[in-house]
Amino acid sequence: SHAAVPSAALTVLPLLLLLTVVGGLVTYKATAALAVIEKVRATGTIKPRFDLVGAGSASAWLGVFGRTYSYFSAVWIALLFGVLIGGAVRAFVQPAWLASLFGRGRVRPQLVAGLAGAPLMLCSCCVAPVFTSVYERSSRLAPSLALMLAAPSLNPAALVLTFLLFGGKVGAARLLAGGAVVLFTGLLVEKLVAVRQPPPCPPAEERAAGGRSFVAAFVGSCLKVAAQTLPLILTGALVSMLIARWLPVSGLGAQTAGLVATALVALVAVPLAMPTFFELPLALILVGAGLPASAGVALLIAGPATNLPSLLTVGRATGWKTPALVAFVVWALAVAGGLLAGLV
Repeated sequence: SHAAVPSAALTVLPLLLLLTVVGGLVTYKATAALAVIEKVRATGTIKPRFDLVGAGSASAWLGVFGRTYSYFSAVWIALLFGVLIGGAVRAFVQPAWLASLFGRGRVRPQLVAGLAGAPLMLCSCCVAPVFTSVYERSSRLAPSLALMLAAPSLNPAALVLTFLLFGGKVGAARLLAGGAVVLFTGLLVEKLVAVRQPPPCPPAEERAAGGRSFVAAFVGSCLKVAAQTLPLILTGALVSMLIARWLPVSGLGAQTAGLVATALVALVAVPLAMPTFFELPLALILVGAGLPASAGVALLIAGPATNLPSLLTVGRATGWKTPALVAFVVWALAVAGGLLAGLV
């Protein structure tokens, strides 16, 4: 009976820790989201963050560093939650449990992973540490990508705001395209790319009890996840803010063909790092500047789904063909969704 107590504790404590961190994240994101939704319903618009994307300083690099600082000042709490969840998964979640959760087949794991990722409501870079740990523990790339893509693409609050600000047609286009991104991207990658498998992990109980306390195991795992992901996220954000200077607002206008404008905006949006909801005012700005509505819809689809920090994180874990294909699929679905919304 003495041995049963620590064994039960090793089973219950990690689950409680993971549920506590996830619950804290969902509460934090839902509280902020409800406040934004209420403000949008009252005013009919959403305030943009001009310090994140714009002409910037007279010095290109000063402008890039300033926008990068503004970006992390907006997302650091969510990024911390991403590292904590990734640390808990890496330290304590059993591969067998993930295998049971995802199940067999091709479609069911994508649906389950998408349903697990959407309530997190994290932007693409903040969910990247969760992707790294889920892929490491499960060795299942397609559902790991589905979870990562669902957090921003199927963010329920962002979808509600899209319907409020842009109407039913655009909201439905974003929902359908986001669902396609989550469902099909990982499946295509697994079919077309020879993916590097993650190194084998020791059983979670051994990691938690092998000479270290429960808290030390969790802290050590969080530090490992942070070391794996944060340098790539910081580098990707810096480069992304430099790309943001090329956002084709002044060079495109009403005279530009819808396909060209839509394709170019989606191309810039794929690597662009933006906080949750930022795609909404940015799409309004682009359409207000004279770009076709299809370009705004493409931004709403591609902007949240991926960014350069998350793509670099995926590349580190799987090999660099994977993020290239993920970026292409997201771009293609964003262009298709934008053009389809413009035709309907």
